[in-house]
Amino acid sequence: MILDSFALHDRTALVTGANTGLGQAIAIALAQAGADIVCLGRSEPADTAAALAKLGRRCHWVQADLAGSESAETMLQAAVAAGGPLHILVNNAGTIRRNDALDFSEADWDEVMEVNLKRAFFLSQAFARHLRADQRGGKIINIASMLSYLAAETVPDYIASKTGIVGLTRALAHKYGRDGGRANAIAVG
Repeated sequence: MILDSFALHDRTALVTGANTGLGQAIAIALAQAGADIVCLGRSEPADTAAALAKLGRRCHWVQADLAGSESAETMLQAAVAAGGPLHILVNNAGTIRRNDALDFSEADWDEVMEVNLKRAFFLSQAFARHLRADQRGGKIINIASMLSYLAAETVPDYIASKTGIVGLTRALAHKYGRDGGRANAIAVG
């Protein structure tokens, strides 16, 4: 069957922001394909874990605040300790602040960039180093947005961060592809 070529048995995926919404749906879809999941985020993903258990897949939770001061390397090492070797990284977690561009605060801008772009880069970097140390390839999936390509008046932070994700993904694909890995972005919207 054609779906067998997409099977993820004996694979573990790290999904940020897998507690609800898109991240939860991604975690469940990966589990349906056979992967075990490490969820990284602030809140325990009880509903996600229950859905994965029904599929016979393991779900591990690593509590981390992507807007906090903990390093991406520390987060990744905690994920490996919880779920074993990682094969897939999904940078899904994101935040948004809404305000007119002329009234936008630097604090709001910085938090959105920290979570949506900076953490995605440094988690990808830590993940690629992890794979290189194990001498194997893996997959990085970044969640972009249709707003990466469109304009809106009240979300300049989100647009800039998700446009950055598109460029970051190109750079990661170029560099990481030489090591047998893949990096792709999905523009949701």
